[in-house]
Amino acid sequence: MSLSVGQQARWWGYGLIGFLAFLWLISDAIAPFILGAALAYILDPLADKLESWGFSRTWATVLISFVFLIVVVLAAVLVVPLVIEQAKALVVALPGMFTRTLEYMTMKFPTLLDENSAIRQALVSSQDTLQSKGVAFLNGLLSRSLALVDFLMLLIVAPVVAFYLLLDWDRMIAVLDSWLPRQHAPVIRKLSADIDRVLAGFVRGQMTVGMILGIFYATALALVGLQFGIVVGLLAGLLTFIPYVGSTVGGGMSIGIALFQFWDDPIWIGVVAVIFIGGQMAEGNFLTPKLVGGSVGLHPVWLMFALYAFGSLLGFAGLLIAVPASACVGVLGRFGIGNYRDSKLYAGSEEAVEQVDPDAHK
Repeated sequence: MSLSVGQQARWWGYGLIGFLAFLWLISDAIAPFILGAALAYILDPLADKLESWGFSRTWATVLISFVFLIVVVLAAVLVVPLVIEQAKALVVALPGMFTRTLEYMTMKFPTLLDENSAIRQALVSSQDTLQSKGVAFLNGLLSRSLALVDFLMLLIVAPVVAFYLLLDWDRMIAVLDSWLPRQHAPVIRKLSADIDRVLAGFVRGQMTVGMILGIFYATALALVGLQFGIVVGLLAGLLTFIPYVGSTVGGGMSIGIALFQFWDDPIWIGVVAVIFIGGQMAEGNFLTPKLVGGSVGLHPVWLMFALYAFGSLLGFAGLLIAVPASACVGVLGRFGIGNYRDSKLYAGSEEAVEQVDPDAHK
């Protein structure tokens, strides 16, 4: 018994709703698996290249995993302790920054910040909160058992998931292909190829852009002598994967710290600002066009909506998948609009078309 188009659409719709509901239910536990799947997807072309050189899939996966493990260990030994130390120092220094801000604003705007003003009371309250709870919050965050377990699960589970997915990637794709409804398999394969092109352009390209910008920001800010420059620069590069967030957070934190550190030497504040302006110009005019390209094809408003929507539904994991997922939705949406414009639902009857456009059939 064959299903009508309407029945097929309903069943596919039910399946999509069920899948989204399942993702929402497991959103707290899905981050390591998303990260592992992303790593496997990113590294699959490298495994294919090694296979073309004569490696078996198993040995290609083992070699890639071994090199990745070495990189992670070196980063953990050389970079992570420095980042943690600077992060703690930043939390300790925040109350002093608030104090200097209060003193400066009191000097410049004495009537605005008198002892009974709401702004002064808010700043004092924020300073007291940071002094009493800032370090305790950071230490509690690092030592809290649940957070520690989640972090360890991310570090352990994600590479293991990536290893097994990378090992069986081609086999898994073949199995999924065998599950496709035969009538629609060619169309689904074409859409999958388009989605793969979009994801390859964004995920692999954006990770490269983030790594380049993180190294650039951290090195440049450290050379300038900005306190906590390494951790702020690496954070800005890491958050570049989430559009608009990396430049906003990194630039805001860097210029804010520079205002306190180089209070009496404003030229260095300008240098810090120039570093981020230069990084953003390089990203917008060279790095992103060359490494990412226009493959995602998302309007900025749609992009911001996707970040807000996925972040609200799935938290941090939602922010990570917002752009790739919305790009996939864009591919499906363009396909749907194309079919709609070729259908009678759009064109109507031939008589109606001729009334609107008499030259349509000439």
